[in-house]
Amino acid sequence: MDKIGYIEIRINGSTGNIPLTPDSYDIREIISMLGSAENLLFPNDKRDRPIVSYKIEEGSVKNIFKTSLQYIIGFNAVLGLISQNQNIDFLDAPTAKAFEEFQYTAQKKNYSFTIRTSIENSSQLTIDRTTNFLRNEAIWADAEFYFYGKVTNAGGKDKANIHIVTEELGTVRIETPISFLEQREENLLYKPFGIRATGKQHSETGEIDIYSLKFKELIDYNPKYDEKYLRSLRERAKKTWQGIDTDAWLRNLRGGYDA
Repeated sequence: MDKIGYIEIRINGSTGNIPLTPDSYDIREIISMLGSAENLLFPNDKRDRPIVSYKIEEGSVKNIFKTSLQYIIGFNAVLGLISQNQNIDFLDAPTAKAFEEFQYTAQKKNYSFTIRTSIENSSQLTIDRTTNFLRNEAIWADAEFYFYGKVTNAGGKDKANIHIVTEELGTVRIETPISFLEQREENLLYKPFGIRATGKQHSETGEIDIYSLKFKELIDYNPKYDEKYLRSLRERAKKTWQGIDTDAWLRNLRGGYDA
């Protein structure tokens, strides 16, 4: 069994006049915290990640996330770099998004977040209303993308999404207008499609901010080998090349290169 370590995210603050404790820490905040912690540790494909356990403790509120020590060591290094550079522009989009959520909450509710690990002499980071751990907008540019794969989910009560499983990025979630899904008579689930979407892309690394994706167009897509279609292309090509000396055409194209 892997050795275990932990991340501690301590929150100081109050809800109105009530000091923040596990008893006054709302379940919605806990749900948000759980999602952020997963993105801190596993910013990319989460399908094969190790188990993460969670407990909440007094003081004011301490959120403890235990998992494989290997990932804790990696996250401790990330904390050290953020503390040293005082910015999060170098992070993967999901990790940067998690730190931004802490920053927004600190500004909105006057909370103070202190993040550390179980590593000896752990790196430590404090986020409060005086800090500015937000990504530089100039680095993230608007872009258009095409995703191809199998649709595994489509819908949502208030904010609809389409989930598409791609070879390059795994499952991608794309915000989609409810009106489009209402008008679609065909069942999309478990069928191959292409989706055109807009979103943010890092201007230096090319990384896609998967949380910014918005639906633009659904594209019919069938990756299977289609003999009939290929035969029709060959027939059209034959007609185009009728009467042309292909050897002479190739020699002219080369321009005497291999003479």
